[in-house]
Amino acid sequence: MEPETPKKTPKQKASSFLKATLPYVVIVIVVALIRTFIITPVQVEGMSMYSTLDDKEILLLKKYDKDYDRFDIVVFNYNNTKLIKRVIGLPGDTVEYKDNQLYINDKKVTEYFLKNQETYDFTLKDLGYEKIPRGYYFVMGDNRTNSTDSRIIGLVSEKDIEGTTNFAIFPLDKFGNFNK
Repeated sequence: MEPETPKKTPKQKASSFLKATLPYVVIVIVVALIRTFIITPVQVEGMSMYSTLDDKEILLLKKYDKDYDRFDIVVFNYNNTKLIKRVIGLPGDTVEYKDNQLYINDKKVTEYFLKNQETYDFTLKDLGYEKIPRGYYFVMGDNRTNSTDSRIIGLVSEKDIEGTTNFAIFPLDKFGNFNK
């Protein structure tokens, strides 16, 4: 006859359950914190960033990156939608397009990422500004003829920008760092 296994008390059962589930709870909390404050996936919707980014491409959004430089690709909220665009003008800048050429603070600037894109003449004055105010950015899509960007929606507030992105995770043939 086999000896009887002692019955666990309710306290022992609770302790065993806690020991078994605690690692999973910690993992869920860590993942939630990472997605909330550090990195989260974001999907490209539409062709406004073509040829740099394609529709349905999935990128990693760096939420911790709050230092925006010219030509960074940012994700921001506009009318309850996440838009992905490129920073063209920084606070304090003047922005003008003339004869398909970008001028920042009256100096010609090369947009190395554009491939045969036409950009119609535009000046920041068309939006009612002499210079971009502090806390705001002028953004544009790389597909200039098919982009709802600052030329249409106006300047983007820094508080609406969620972060930057420069890393694609899907489709797999685009996996990796893409040029700024």
